[in-house]
Amino acid sequence: MKIAHFASIGVAALVLGGAICPAVAQDIPAAKGMNDIERASLMQTIAAAKAEGALNYSDTIIQPTTNDVLVSAFRSYYGLANTFTVNYTLLTSGAMITRVEQELSANRITFDVAAIGSPTWTFERQKTGAFLNYRSGQYDFYQDAIKAGLGVDGYFVLNGGYAQIPIWNTEIFDFKGKSYKDALAAVPAGRFSIGDVVQSESHLTTYAGLRQALGVDYFKDMARKKPTFVGRSELSAQRILTGQDMMAFGGNPSRVHQSNQKGAKLKIFYPEEGFTFLPQMTFIFAKAPHPNAAKLWIDFILSETGQKILADKEALISARAGFQSPIPDIAPNFSSLKIIKVDWEKMSAQELIKYRDEWVSIFNP
Repeated sequence: MKIAHFASIGVAALVLGGAICPAVAQDIPAAKGMNDIERASLMQTIAAAKAEGALNYSDTIIQPTTNDVLVSAFRSYYGLANTFTVNYTLLTSGAMITRVEQELSANRITFDVAAIGSPTWTFERQKTGAFLNYRSGQYDFYQDAIKAGLGVDGYFVLNGGYAQIPIWNTEIFDFKGKSYKDALAAVPAGRFSIGDVVQSESHLTTYAGLRQALGVDYFKDMARKKPTFVGRSELSAQRILTGQDMMAFGGNPSRVHQSNQKGAKLKIFYPEEGFTFLPQMTFIFAKAPHPNAAKLWIDFILSETGQKILADKEALISARAGFQSPIPDIAPNFSSLKIIKVDWEKMSAQELIKYRDEWVSIFNP
């Protein structure tokens, strides 16, 4: 399937008149498979992005080392010079929402693109007009995900998904279970961590999903075993690596993959009850300071090239049609997953607050 870049009659005229050289576009990976009009539209966007000179994006998952790989590939994908600036900010989901809400209220947006594993917030913000209506041609490959409630065509879709599920260190703990209940029964009191929903919107979203599958009594049993509350997946993985905890129930496949690449022997499992799938929704802000650079970034991150980097470096699960995971044991193919069904578009912020209050009443962090 060809990537559709919408072009005006004026752009077509420029191509035919020789004002834009198709041969230039043919030399960059982004133009592969395009016709002359599509290439002309792409080159026009690239020229406008070069004039903007920069891109500002934020994410809650991508680590600085992965950002370096992405930025290098992004520049190569479009033939951008190394002087083209890409500014990256890593934030927790809660910190990102707080900052974005403040900037929206002040009508002063600093980010062009953001990605966050908070589908309820993303659906609500889209309805307020916070996001640019940009129908990337790459959306053609995400129609199944959009139909599954993981995006709104032309406004946002997931650049990848992940789960906060049990992880452990096989050098310290021999766990053979298959369910959340097995995991809870296997860990001693005080030797495991869980995600802190007060600190993290993604942990709250995870709890909202798990609560529907496991019931409140499961979490009351968990609270009696006195877990440690952790907001960031980097910290929960570190506690597993050092032996401080025997299991992290809010573990992240990305941290398992990255740790194992350095010689660790961490393991993860997708529980038989299912799990809360956290789509890392990505979008362009309606008042992005660099809108053309933002369009290029969205096209790139949703492309086969971008998805391979995110899967390989961050163990994100791609919902791109036909995509085959390079690490299926840690980041399985999307079609193979048993996901707890949650209608994120209908779940309101007020409902999430009720889940947060319930969690606090159970765990008393």
